[in-house]
Amino acid sequence: MATPFLWKLSSQKLGFFLVSFGFIWGMMLLHFTIQQRASHENSAVLKQQILDLSKRYIKALAEENQSVMDGPYVGTMTAYDLKKTLAVLLDNIMLRLGKLEAKVENIYNGTGANMSSSTSTATPSATNAEKVNVADLLNGAQEKCDLPSLEGFPHCEGKMKWMKEMWRSDSCYSNYGVDGSTCSFFIYLSEVENWCPRLPWRTKTPNEEVDKRGQAEIRSGFRLYRVMSQREEFRWMMLRIKRMAEPWVSAIRSLAVKQNLTRRRRKKILVHLGLLTKESGFKIAENAFSGGPLGELVQWSDLITTLYLLGHDVRISASIAELKEIMRRVMGNKSSCPTQGDKVVELIYIDIVGLTQFKKTLGPSWVHYQCMLRVLDSFGTEPEFNHAHYAQSKGHKTPWGKWNLNPQQFNTMFPHTPDNSFLGFVVEQHLNASDIKHIDDIKRQNQSLVYGKVDNFWKDKKKYLDTIHNYMEVHGTVHGTSTVHVPSYVRNHGILSGRDLQFLLRETKWRRSRGFPAREEQPIYLGCTPGTSCENPPKRSRVFRGAPILQMFPLTSQHPYAEVYIGQPHVWTVDIEDSAEVEKAIRSILSHKIEPYLPYEFTCEGMLQRVNAFIENQDFCHGQVMWPPLSALKVRLAEPGHSCKQVCQEEQLICEPSFFQHLNKDKDLASFGADCQTVESSADTVVPAYSPSRQHCVFQSDLLLFSCAGAHPTLQRVCPCRDYMKGQVALCKDCL
Repeated sequence: MATPFLWKLSSQKLGFFLVSFGFIWGMMLLHFTIQQRASHENSAVLKQQILDLSKRYIKALAEENQSVMDGPYVGTMTAYDLKKTLAVLLDNIMLRLGKLEAKVENIYNGTGANMSSSTSTATPSATNAEKVNVADLLNGAQEKCDLPSLEGFPHCEGKMKWMKEMWRSDSCYSNYGVDGSTCSFFIYLSEVENWCPRLPWRTKTPNEEVDKRGQAEIRSGFRLYRVMSQREEFRWMMLRIKRMAEPWVSAIRSLAVKQNLTRRRRKKILVHLGLLTKESGFKIAENAFSGGPLGELVQWSDLITTLYLLGHDVRISASIAELKEIMRRVMGNKSSCPTQGDKVVELIYIDIVGLTQFKKTLGPSWVHYQCMLRVLDSFGTEPEFNHAHYAQSKGHKTPWGKWNLNPQQFNTMFPHTPDNSFLGFVVEQHLNASDIKHIDDIKRQNQSLVYGKVDNFWKDKKKYLDTIHNYMEVHGTVHGTSTVHVPSYVRNHGILSGRDLQFLLRETKWRRSRGFPAREEQPIYLGCTPGTSCENPPKRSRVFRGAPILQMFPLTSQHPYAEVYIGQPHVWTVDIEDSAEVEKAIRSILSHKIEPYLPYEFTCEGMLQRVNAFIENQDFCHGQVMWPPLSALKVRLAEPGHSCKQVCQEEQLICEPSFFQHLNKDKDLASFGADCQTVESSADTVVPAYSPSRQHCVFQSDLLLFSCAGAHPTLQRVCPCRDYMKGQVALCKDCL
C-alpha cells in the first residue's frame, strides 16, 4: 500500500513522510541500543531522553504545520491527507514509546516480562476505538463527522442531498476541499455557501475576523458623488442629493449620538439601477425633468446616500457592460462555485429590471448570489407570486414575479405588505431657512388642493368635487393641454416646484389625492399635512397592472400607509360616494387647528437608522434569520377568513414573517395553547393553521410560502405578530 500512496504525495509531503519514517526507524535503533547498554545506563536517564526526543519531534511537527488550518477536509492545499496519515503514524509511535518505556523498566528491574502482555502503560489507541488505521485511510475511509443541530437552517438538509449527488459536477468543489465525504459537504455548505451551521470545532479564518481596517466609519462628505455628477443619467439624482446634503450630514451625526454606530463591518455593496440602463428602454432619466415618474429616482438617491454615509464601500452600475465587468471580477471564472479569496461584492441592491439583467449576465452561477440581493420593488412581491411553481399553479401571469427569493429581500417604497421589507425614502423639505422663518405667518385659507396631475384622474368625480366646492375653493395641479374633466371652478396651478407646492399646502386646509399616490414621494408629505383625505373605495391605477400583489386588492383606501399608521386628525378616509360622510369630514377639519406631521421613518435620520438595522441584522445567506429578536414575538390565532396581516393590524401590531419558522412544529404551538393531536403538511400560503375542534394542525412544507397575506376558509391561521416603534414601523421596540 505504501508505494501508490507515496506516488501521490508532493515533494514537501514526501519529506514529512520520510521524516516520520526515519523517526520510527530511529526509535527501533534506540530500542536496540538500550538493550545493549542496559548494564551501563541509568533507566531514569534513558526515559528522560526518550521523552525529550518525543517532545522535540512533536514540537517541530507543530511548528512546521502552524499555518495549516486544523481539522479534516479544509482543502487540497493544506495537505491534510498527509496530516491524517501522520496522525495514525504518530499514534503508532506513541504506542511503541509506551512499550519501549515499559521494556526499559523491565530490563532494569530484571523481570523480562513479555511486552505484549504488559498493561502498565495505557496506549493512545485505547482511548479511541474508532481510530482509522493506515490501510483503511489510504483506501478512502473517513473519520466520523458529528453534525450539529440544523435548527434555524431549514435549507441545509436539502443542500446536503444536492451536494451528495452533484459535487463532481464542477471541479471547483474539490478546490474547496469537497471530497465526497459528509463532513466535507457540511464544511463547504457552512463556510463557503453558508446554508448550514458551522461545525463547533471549526475556527474562523483570519479574513472572517473584523479588524479596525474593515470597520465602517460614518462619513460627512460626498466625494463618492463626484463620479456620479459626471454622468447624465445621474443628473436628477445628483441635484436631489446636493439639495439635501446639509440635512443628511446633520442626520448621520445626530444618529451617531443617539445610537452606537461603531464596531460595524464595512461592506462591499453593488448598486445596479436596471431602470436607468439603455437596454431597459424606459428613458426614466431622460424624462425626469419633463413630468416623468420620479418615485424610483427618489428612492435610489436616498438609498445610495444612506449606504455611503453609513460608511460602506458603494459601487454603482447603470449599464449592462458595467454589471458584467463588476461580476467578472467577483466570479473570476465560469465556475459554479463562489470565488475564493477576498469578496468584491457582499450585498447587491437592484431593481426588478436589473434582476433580469443580473440573472442573464451570470447564467446558472447567479444562484450563488441570490442571498445577497435586495430588490427595490415599489409595490412589493408577495410569496404567492414570488414562488415560481406556486404562482404557475395558481395561473398568475405577472411578468414581475417567480424569483424564488426570500420575500423579505424585496424592499418596498411604503409598507404595503409585511411579507416584504419596508425600505422607504426621505421626504424632502424644499423650504430654506428664510422660508421657514416666515412660514408661520402664512394664514390657512378656506381652500382645498386636489392632487391629480392627469386630466383623466378627474373623470366621473364632479359630484364629489361639487361637495368640496360648497365649503371651499378647489385648487389643482393638472399638467398637459387637456383639462376636459376638470370643473371650471378649479384653479389649476399646473406643475409646481417643490418650494411652491409646500407654500400652497401651507395655506390649504383640505388636500385631496387623485390617481394613485401610494408609490410617489408627494403623497406622504402631503398626506401628513392637515386634512388629507383618502379615497374609499380607492381608484385602481394602471400602474398596478401585473404587479405581484394580489392580496392588496381590494385596497381599503387610496393610501393604506397614511390610513393605518397616521390616521386622524391628519388623515381622513372617506367614501367619496357618500356625500354626507364627505361633508362630516370637511366640517370637522375646518373646525380644528391641525399641525403638520411627518413620521420619523421618512426623515433622513429615520432612513439611516432603518437601513443600518437591515444591513447589520438581515441575513439571507446563512439560512438562519434570527432577527427581529424572538422577544418581540406575539402569537395570535386568526378566525377563519382572516389573514395574519389583518389580525396583527387590528391589535396595533405587525405580522412578522421571519417568526413563522418558530411556529411550524407541534411542539412550538403547544406553548401557545394549540394542541396538535393530528398534523399534516401543506405547500400553501395560508399555513400554519389550526382547527381547535379537531385539534388538527397544518404546517408549512415550503419555507418560501410563509405569508402574512391570505386567509384560510375553515382553519385559524397561526399568526406571528410583533410590536413596532412609533414612526418606524419596520423596527420592533427591541430591534436596535
